[in-house]
Amino acid sequence: MGSWATFGGDLHLDLSAGRSRGLGVRAALEDALRCAVREGRLPAGTRLPSSRALSADLGIARNTVAEAYTQLVAEGWLASRQGSGTVVAERGPQPEPPAAPPAEAGPAAARHDLMPGSPDLSQFPRSAWLAATRRALASAPHTAFGYGDPRGRIELRRALADYLARVRGVRTDPDRLLVCSGYTQGLGLVCAALHGRGLRSVAVEEYGLPPQRAVIAAAGLTAVPLPLDGDGARTDLLPATGAGLAVLTPAHQFPTGAALRAARRAAAVAWARAYDGVVLEDDYDGEFRYDRQAVGALQALDPERVVYAGTASKSLAPGVRLGWLALPSALVEPVLERKRLADGQTGVLEQLALAELITSGDYDRHIRRSRLRYRRRRDQLVAALARRAPQVRVTGINAGLHAVLELPSGAPDEAELLRRAERAGVRLHARGWCRAAGADGPAAGSALVIGFGTPSDHAFPAALEALCALVAA
Repeated sequence: MGSWATFGGDLHLDLSAGRSRGLGVRAALEDALRCAVREGRLPAGTRLPSSRALSADLGIARNTVAEAYTQLVAEGWLASRQGSGTVVAERGPQPEPPAAPPAEAGPAAARHDLMPGSPDLSQFPRSAWLAATRRALASAPHTAFGYGDPRGRIELRRALADYLARVRGVRTDPDRLLVCSGYTQGLGLVCAALHGRGLRSVAVEEYGLPPQRAVIAAAGLTAVPLPLDGDGARTDLLPATGAGLAVLTPAHQFPTGAALRAARRAAAVAWARAYDGVVLEDDYDGEFRYDRQAVGALQALDPERVVYAGTASKSLAPGVRLGWLALPSALVEPVLERKRLADGQTGVLEQLALAELITSGDYDRHIRRSRLRYRRRRDQLVAALARRAPQVRVTGINAGLHAVLELPSGAPDEAELLRRAERAGVRLHARGWCRAAGADGPAAGSALVIGFGTPSDHAFPAALEALCALVAA
């Protein structure tokens, strides 16, 4: 039994906890009031409802409430004041909890965050986002805030269709775009939809993100590793995997940094056509190419065989929780049904704000500023390592927000490198963490994966100095 008693504020008293322990109504009420005072929901001096008002709200006898108040006054929880009714009593200082035993000395706290996977969060375009949100709210119809199309707001799908065609060469239309809560959800929706059509195995790049392989496993699918080399995934080996879905990062492989060369892009599409397969293109940072114009999306080669997946996690911030799928026509309804079951629809306010940010041109301006910032950081990283640790090789194309540092033969193994980094207060990844279980062939040598885009501008120089000291040693 619970109720809110109206006395200038809301008081929630849950009598069911006491009743479940066999207490009578009065004892349960006393227990609920003690709990509310103890937890601070009823601070000292709070005036309680009259016995008449509380009995009416709780549906119990007035005498029961009066007797409970009298008991708690006697115990010192409440105080009765002439002309002021019943109030919560001043209880004086409470005893301090016993001190915890001193913690054992551990590694230094991480002072330098070089973990890959995030942009510089201090550069989130707050002013532009706030202005876009205000404009979007002012012009949105009332119906925008109700239960809507699981594919997402039409304003954002139209803006994305135009933007993706212009910037990434994606061939789609608003009806085939689905807005999801980040790439991870999009991957899970596609895997679940294909599992429902009989898919049982997925080809994944030999190196990638373990959490994404966990999403694949959660959908009931088996991940089959696909070898990599300097030209990206060995898509010529796809027929031998027996998989019906291939998850690829063609523009910028994570973490190796390779770009999938033209012949292998064509081989992936040819495999999908010949084996009734599907390619999922993870274009997680396609806007960030620094040495040349970014290669267009693989999806443009065959929109009916390739699912294009994009995200705002690198261009804006992971906390925005917006991603999108450009789907082949045959997958629109199966994926849409999974989205309905998952959460019905993605948050509307963020969609409206992003749509306005794109159509106003502010999104493009933010991308251009970010591209310049991250290109300079990568240049600084390469130059600093050349001076301080020339034996370390930075691999991968000039792109993205992360880099792989190949260490020379004879360097400590990755586990030891991570222990040293922890002691130095540096957070980063080792390449081996990214390797899929069951990958064939010997593992590559020691290498670190660092996110040069993660620190703020003022923190980056110190993080770079700490990294150079670590690998130079």
